[in-house]
Amino acid sequence: MKKILILILGIILTASMIVLTACPSSPPPAAEEAAPAEEAAPAEEVAEEVAPAEEVAEEVAVESFDIINVPKFLGNVVFVLSYNGGTEAHEELGNPGKWDFVGPTAENALTGQIDIITNAVTQEYDAIILSNFSGDQVSPSAVAAQEAGLIVNTYDSGIPSAEGENVFVAQVDFDECGLVMADMAREILGAEGGNMVVLSSNPDAANQNAWIASLEEYLATPDYENIILLQIAYTDDTAEGAYDQALSMIGKYPELDLFMVPHSIAIVSASQALISEGLDQDIKVSGLGLASEMQEYVNNGVAPVFALWSFYDLGYLAYYLTYRMLTGEVQGVAGETFDAGRMGTFEITEDPTRDAGLRVLMGPFKIYTKDNVAEDAAMESEAAGT
Repeated sequence: MKKILILILGIILTASMIVLTACPSSPPPAAEEAAPAEEAAPAEEVAEEVAPAEEVAEEVAVESFDIINVPKFLGNVVFVLSYNGGTEAHEELGNPGKWDFVGPTAENALTGQIDIITNAVTQEYDAIILSNFSGDQVSPSAVAAQEAGLIVNTYDSGIPSAEGENVFVAQVDFDECGLVMADMAREILGAEGGNMVVLSSNPDAANQNAWIASLEEYLATPDYENIILLQIAYTDDTAEGAYDQALSMIGKYPELDLFMVPHSIAIVSASQALISEGLDQDIKVSGLGLASEMQEYVNNGVAPVFALWSFYDLGYLAYYLTYRMLTGEVQGVAGETFDAGRMGTFEITEDPTRDAGLRVLMGPFKIYTKDNVAEDAAMESEAAGT
């Protein structure tokens, strides 16, 4: 933690006053005895000098913290949105420290994140806000950062074991995510049901795995017994990789009715793959995606319904929590509440979706159709600067 000393100089300036006093040579004559008046003697100039005021210097300490946002990888609009949301919070709170956005490439996401976290210690950052690309493989570097005095908060995707993590800022309840996806699948497939493939990101993505596990639990209940999960297919987190995997699943399962895609990049790629193959009337897409990127596919019927939350607000909330912890207003323990600016008050709780760890829950989900997608698509584009 660093401090910037701002010197406020209070200078009290008092102008010298000049008092002019006129002294006549004799009392004035009565009116009836008036005589030509003698010229009054020149007035004395009395200058009252006031000693210069003392300059008062008051030192006010303003805390400055350097914070780094580490996304899963660069090139994904959701992380640009989250960083821009954090930028709003950074400016509101008046933190004069650094607010940096440093991420790996998609091809080097795991080792790249570990390197960035390790370097954050030597670069003297005070806190890391991380969207974890993998499972617990990032834990050793995160633990080392904590031991060096950094706060390590996660958002979007936490550390499964919570080792090396102070608090996870969750976009939604991960168990609820499975229910939302199951309901969207049933809405698209109807009462008769159908065959579905889940198209996910990489196999180590903690948030994806938790959502899919929740989906599988709901699919095992009587309400969703007509929805058949054929396969969970993984990608390399790139648009090209997701596109190729979607084509592979189309060829493998002629009876396929639906792609359920809990990944903002892959849901677009799956929609494009169906259109390119002329199958957009036979196979549908749903899952989690950005309104700005999915508007076209909702309007043409490829993806009749999908869901998401505000990544902009998620970044804003994660920054507020991290700043409150850096100032000491929040210790980062279960039961604490904190103010998060325009978003209101939030509570730190035990994370019910993991065996360990603390959580701040943002929420809620928003379900998109062609009737409501346009407004949020415009807002996302503006917030992302696109």
